[in-house]
Amino acid sequence: MPCPLGKRNRLNPGFRAWGSRMGVVLALLATGLALACLCPQFLSVANLTNVVRQVAINGILAVGVTLVLLTGGVDLSLGSVVALSGVVAAHLAHPGEYPLAVPVLAGVLAGAACGGLNGLVVTRGRVPPFIATLGMMTAARGVALVLSGGRPVSNMGPALTRLAGDWARVPVPALVLAAVALGAAWMLRNTRQGRYLYAVGGNEQAARAAGIGVRGVKFLAYALCGALAGLAGVVLAARITTGQPNAGVAYELDPIAAVVIGGTSLAGGVGGVGGTLLGVLLMGVIGNGLDLLNVSSYYQQIVKGLIIVGAVWFDRQRRSVERE
Repeated sequence: MPCPLGKRNRLNPGFRAWGSRMGVVLALLATGLALACLCPQFLSVANLTNVVRQVAINGILAVGVTLVLLTGGVDLSLGSVVALSGVVAAHLAHPGEYPLAVPVLAGVLAGAACGGLNGLVVTRGRVPPFIATLGMMTAARGVALVLSGGRPVSNMGPALTRLAGDWARVPVPALVLAAVALGAAWMLRNTRQGRYLYAVGGNEQAARAAGIGVRGVKFLAYALCGALAGLAGVVLAARITTGQPNAGVAYELDPIAAVVIGGTSLAGGVGGVGGTLLGVLLMGVIGNGLDLLNVSSYYQQIVKGLIIVGAVWFDRQRRSVERE
């Protein structure tokens, strides 16, 4: 008789996903409890609102990264695309020139163009995602510097800067993140393209044999990821009131770490938006707690590095257990 324990990991993937998310929830609760004991101001409304505001941009990027990782890819160009999109939006956001929709749409389209180019290079050029997006990371930063002349693009009108404000005492960036997360979760759960993302990441050869257009699915993932990076760039520009060509440096690291912490596999085919949001919150709470504890930014970088390495190690261990 086969050992039932040997089949447990292969039978119920939904239970594994639930268990992974519960682990992040417990880690989030434990971290919050520890910070509440060490820093009573951590639980203040002002600080919690600040945490939500801070994680919004990282969360928007993380949702996009989730789509790419589900296909087994990766996107290292996020920070540069954020900078380019912010510069494009800032150029069109001068007072009285255009309505709000114009700079926002321009920034999102700039990001989508970068993501779409990544998708073409990966699918048509058959360049590994790591190399393709690494090249875009350099190229998009260069374009941002050319468009801005190497200087911040300022004199932005109040319409765009309101994207970084509050609405009914709720940070607008958090509302944008909520809309993005709900839309992505609905797509993954209820649309054919969403299911195809999982199929391609789970077994690309089987997906191709089943008649799924693998190239089109991957292109869509990269284009959507780029569009969300563009949206994050617009929100960042609104927050700092300028289009900074040097913004977004290393912005690709935290989202990838948050997505992996939330249960999305680097190998593809496993994960979701719910776990990603939990990972983003955990990263945000840790960063906020280190700030409240007056930990030097130098040491914070060390902590983030350890978290990234730990997240990747945990993902590898999880996959090795599932293969047994």
